Amino acid sequence: MFFLLYLIQYIFLINCQNIPDARHEQASALVGNRFYFFGGLTSQSSISNEVWYLDLSSSFNIVTPPWHKDKEMPIAYILGSSCVSTINNSIVYLVGGRMFIPNTTNLTFTSSIYVFNSNISQWTIPNITGFNSSFIRRDQMQAIINNNEKIFILGGIDFISIIRYNDINIFDITTMSWLTLPQSSSSLQCSDYAAILLPNSLIIYIGGRLPNGSHINMNQIQIFDTKSFTWSTNITSGSNVGSRAGHSAVLSMLCTTIFKF
Repeated sequence: MFFLLYLIQYIFLINCQNIPDARHEQASALVGNRFYFFGGLTSQSSISNEVWYLDLSSSFNIVTPPWHKDKEMPIAYILGSSCVSTINNSIVYLVGGRMFIPNTTNLTFTSSIYVFNSNISQWTIPNITGFNSSFIRRDQMQAIINNNEKIFILGGIDFISIIRYNDINIFDITTMSWLTLPQSSSSLQCSDYAAILLPNSLIIYIGGRLPNGSHINMNQIQIFDTKSFTWSTNITSGSNVGSRAGHSAVLSMLCTTIFKF
């Protein structure tokens, strides 16, 4: 009887170790058949540096998903964004966000970009030329990568001074160089928006907050051309959607419909 109780307790402990705590404000990325999650603010109010993934190569019960733990990040991480290289789809770039020394509440400003090689579970900090120093404390923005290995980041918020930016920062992975375009119109979304890259190289921005903190009209879609670096605006038809921020969006390639959550 004692042996059975010990065995049950041992199995329960092992299973618990393979289930991440409830969390939010994490970054995520689809790398091949693996759906990765980086960091996050846990239900225990701790900022995590954990890396978890789900293997999507085979079906599973969504009630008891088969979580796998990967190598931890060198920093604890929340409110950032992630991109996967379009050429080497095993490389993940974490962009911006709030970064902390693990197991503390102390902020660290070592880098605004971290690189994760999922093939060998290795974290590195890239050497970037022309980096915009005002970007170092930004979060609540979404990074978009195109087929030319350029990462586009609109605005974001300095989480210490609470300044919202409306510039476009471009990180070229092929040359490890950084370019900041001039400030855009103040009518553009600056933080907490959803962004999607269309097949025609246009990025559309939905919702978010303006520099004064007010919400943008969800029916007013801002479009950025990643080839000409120009902006345009489209007004949607159909149902009126209430203004919001902090949402996400997914593009369905089968029906070219954008789903907002």
